[in-house]
Amino acid sequence: MAFPHTSSPQTAAPHIVWDWNGTLLHDIDAVIEATNASFAEIGMAGITLARYRDLYCVPVPLFYERLLGRAPSDEEWAVMDATFHRHYFARADSAGLTEGAERLLAEWVLAGRTQSVCSLAPHDRLGPWLTRLGIAEHFIRVDGHLGEGGKSGKAAQMARHLATLEGVSPERVVVIGDATDDAVAAAHAGAKAVLYTGGSHSRRSLERAGVPVVDTLAEAVAVAQEVVGRA
Repeated sequence: MAFPHTSSPQTAAPHIVWDWNGTLLHDIDAVIEATNASFAEIGMAGITLARYRDLYCVPVPLFYERLLGRAPSDEEWAVMDATFHRHYFARADSAGLTEGAERLLAEWVLAGRTQSVCSLAPHDRLGPWLTRLGIAEHFIRVDGHLGEGGKSGKAAQMARHLATLEGVSPERVVVIGDATDDAVAAAHAGAKAVLYTGGSHSRRSLERAGVPVVDTLAEAVAVAQEVVGRA
């Protein structure tokens, strides 16, 4: 999905690709509530945010396996997946942006730079979310997930996303996300990455990705500029 923009991409200019869930959208509380609702459906105890961040991984069934001590059955997975999404979407539609995100997005555009969104959030929901929060005009392109399934396959999606960005060279791109798969996807597409601790992963797990890890989006943008400046 391409959006109107006021600046033209330039090969030498830095470009940010933003993750959505847990990065621009502050939805971690909705995630924990929905996760615990899904656990309750199969008689599992709830989980704290700290434990969630320590154990979370993709593919999501492996995350459940870490908690259960075994792989969930097909029936358990179907129940948990359906319950999670029902509760999550009910809460995410009222979730707000991460602190400072709106200002950072606007300032990036005012500086003559470009940015886009690449997310495994459902594509048909992503556009309305950005419009509701008043930030859709800041992006030259927005791509969400077009098929079924959870947070997997982001590397291939990122490569497709960058291939659509006319005049944007991958080595001038920094992906900002909250999960290790954002770093993997960036490397797969020839881009760099900065990871933010406010989403699904703990700092300890993010640091294993071998890329810069920050605690605020303002830090992420500052580091992104430094990283691209060294390219």
